[in-house]
Amino acid sequence: MIQSNRTMRAARVLVAALALGGLGIAAPAPQPAEAAGIRSCPTVIGSPVGCYETVWANGAEYRMTFSNQSFAGATPTTLAPFYVLAPQGDVAQGFVSVFPHDHVVGYVPTANGGHYSTRLQGFFVLCTGQGLVSGACVPLWMSPGGPALPFADVVAGGALTSTDAIEAAAAAGNVALVDLGPGAVIVGTISGR
Repeated sequence: MIQSNRTMRAARVLVAALALGGLGIAAPAPQPAEAAGIRSCPTVIGSPVGCYETVWANGAEYRMTFSNQSFAGATPTTLAPFYVLAPQGDVAQGFVSVFPHDHVVGYVPTANGGHYSTRLQGFFVLCTGQGLVSGACVPLWMSPGGPALPFADVVAGGALTSTDAIEAAAAAGNVALVDLGPGAVIVGTISGR
């Protein structure tokens, strides 16, 4: 049993080292943006430095820190959703200069004080034709770099600040969850509230 635990621990250390190396964050030279501390993601677009943004999780806002702005390793097989949708409050959480939007992630575990890291797959949350025609999905038409898309703002009169609300709206056919593909895999760490 002791040998097995040592082997498992060594394997975890190796996997962590490979993951960090794949992300390009294994002891990088300090960047000017890092000198001032971690910054908001919209202020470091296109830079390889880490950054933070606010995300919704189960109806509450949390700060999520990203080691860098893209995941360069092999695509993991188990990914949690990272939903991108219309702003759910008065102030958008992310990239107002590109297009104003908010983010929703899954439940934050309470056993460790609300801190956790996870690998995430990006999805746009868009109103479907059914949702638009029935009035169940109210869109905010925004362009993330191409034609304007109907990003879900309100569905069935409620905010979309939890994965449960988003996935229920998808199951009802009112929103579509558009997988942004392997280029939208990120690693994030939630800070406790």
